[in-house]
Amino acid sequence: MGRLDDHAQKIWRTADAVCFDVDSTVCTDEAIDELAKFVGREKEVAEITQRAMRGGASFREALSKRLDIIQPSVYIVQRYLENHPPSLTTGIRELVQALHKRDIPVYLVSGGFDTIIYPIAKDLNIPYNHIFANKIKYFFNGDYAGFDEDQPTCEQDGKAQVAAYLKHRHGYKRLVMVGDGVTDLVASPPADMFIGFGGNQVREKVQKEAEWFVKSFDELTNELQRD
Repeated sequence: MGRLDDHAQKIWRTADAVCFDVDSTVCTDEAIDELAKFVGREKEVAEITQRAMRGGASFREALSKRLDIIQPSVYIVQRYLENHPPSLTTGIRELVQALHKRDIPVYLVSGGFDTIIYPIAKDLNIPYNHIFANKIKYFFNGDYAGFDEDQPTCEQDGKAQVAAYLKHRHGYKRLVMVGDGVTDLVASPPADMFIGFGGNQVREKVQKEAEWFVKSFDELTNELQRD
């Protein structure tokens, strides 16, 4: 595993839908870490993240605890967005353009937050209804009121749930998931292939188990242009 073969090439060149993770894939950074840094709670949030990655907490539990620390009010999120324009990974713009030119729908599937992903989608000309992400809830005064626990992306297998939904809803036969993390890896199946991305973060399990592992989006763009 972890090497490019003819099977992976063929699925990629004939994909009828592509789902991208956002944090450390489409973007160079992790939004929840940057948000924590913005409010001066970086250390506490990082500790919870590390504990969750060691298996000490579920994805949903870790998300809830980190948000409780950050308390991302409407005001804080607006200020954050004003001060943090999307930090797009090199080559993603060209790759999305190449997919759009082939009339291949592109989706952003993230354990992050829709309000932070909207500017990214706008920049890449991806429709907002192609975003699957967590939703922050607010009280009437704009204070943080939790998150929508009905969204599949707050679960460890949320991206697999989204892939299954998209295949059922639209009849996709060759849906590809691209991402840097284990939650992306376990989305295939039901995704027809997973491509591991290591341009920002290399995660050993992902690199080992991905059918195709790339460190540059140019590899994917060039492969599309072989036709």
